[in-house]
Amino acid sequence: MLKRFYVATMGCQMNEYNSDHLSRYLIRAGYLPVETPESADVIMINTCSVRDKAEQKAYSLIGRMARLKRKKQDLILGLMGCVAQQEGAKLFKRFSELDLVMGPRQIHRIAEWIERIEHHHEKVTALEIDLQPSPAVTEPGYFNGRIKAFVTIMEGCNNFCSYCIVPYVRGREASRPHMEIVQEVKSLAAQGIREVSLLGQNVNSYRDLQGVGLDFPGLLKKLEKIPGLWRVRFTTSHPKDLSDELISCFKHVKNLCPHIHLPVQAGSNSILDLMNRGYTREKYFELISKLREARPDLAITSDIIVGFPGETEQDFHLTMDLIKKIEFDNLFSFQYSDRKGTKAEKMGGKITDTEKSARLSLLQDFQKQITLKKNKALEGKQVEILIEGQSKKGNQLSGRAPDNRLINFSPNNNELGTIVNVLIKRSDINSLWGEIIRQE
Repeated sequence: MLKRFYVATMGCQMNEYNSDHLSRYLIRAGYLPVETPESADVIMINTCSVRDKAEQKAYSLIGRMARLKRKKQDLILGLMGCVAQQEGAKLFKRFSELDLVMGPRQIHRIAEWIERIEHHHEKVTALEIDLQPSPAVTEPGYFNGRIKAFVTIMEGCNNFCSYCIVPYVRGREASRPHMEIVQEVKSLAAQGIREVSLLGQNVNSYRDLQGVGLDFPGLLKKLEKIPGLWRVRFTTSHPKDLSDELISCFKHVKNLCPHIHLPVQAGSNSILDLMNRGYTREKYFELISKLREARPDLAITSDIIVGFPGETEQDFHLTMDLIKKIEFDNLFSFQYSDRKGTKAEKMGGKITDTEKSARLSLLQDFQKQITLKKNKALEGKQVEILIEGQSKKGNQLSGRAPDNRLINFSPNNNELGTIVNVLIKRSDINSLWGEIIRQE
């Protein structure tokens, strides 16, 4: 009898990639993917613990899936991702229905773990983290009908920012061999994927250590040559490792999209030092200047943490000043929350939730004005859109411009995965609307 599986994905783009990765291993092992957990024989929950809110959502979802397990005793329930790596075997005590707790570098052994659970009726903990990233599985046809895909090029992080749990749950940096990445992307392009996003906790530090020493700019130049690959994006970049050679790629690598996500986290040098970020606000301004010189139409987005321990009103003012001077195209901003085991958890000078909330509100309102101004400036201009699918807002199609802005427009007998020129007619903070420019 054919076994069925369901994967619930929470959190970041890397988790989306890992879920696809896991699914391909299960399909190769003879399992069939299904759309609902109720019809599955195996349920895997892919979790995130980078922020407290994400971790609490993960526990809530585990609880809901555990109720299914109580009704269907032969169901195999597994947990993977950051929460699994962080909490380990302790999760079996909290959720007795769990059968498998698996770290992110154990994906390639999923069929082995399931077989052990089925035949030996034991709970499995698979958390070894000092491993190379799981090799890719090329499953022909898996991506048919899709336009975009994620590809992990490296895992782990060596930076140990004082607030961040990633090095503890994702391990130290390990880059995949570049030829393995190139082959995976070639396979994706052959299946109709037109845009690939390269993922890593810090893609800037990518280096193929298996003989060639190829770095990240070198990898981008290799991928530029793949037929059918129209667009390449990447995330996330660390400012301290953003090289001049990588900046020049925005000018010279033809299929590299004009968008960079460059987390700054704070605008105060004292807070950046407490965060162990490895750069100053002056260095960050210098990088932004170089990026805009290399590619004037480059969209720049960033992350900000508000209310880090010890953040004074002056520190917060410096962050607001940085936002004002740089004018990011968009920001992802969050209140600081303690992550267990990090250096910041033990720091004094904690900011009250009320103050963190007030500062975050001020910051987000200010950034909304900047984002809206930048979007309004596009009205009346022509942009090139890769059609991705149906819009969430009515009978329209949607796609992204090269700078990653989402554009909605009326259908015009255009197929998904094609590129069209769209005239922007109106905009708001989150998206823009346009009309296809008909070719004479």
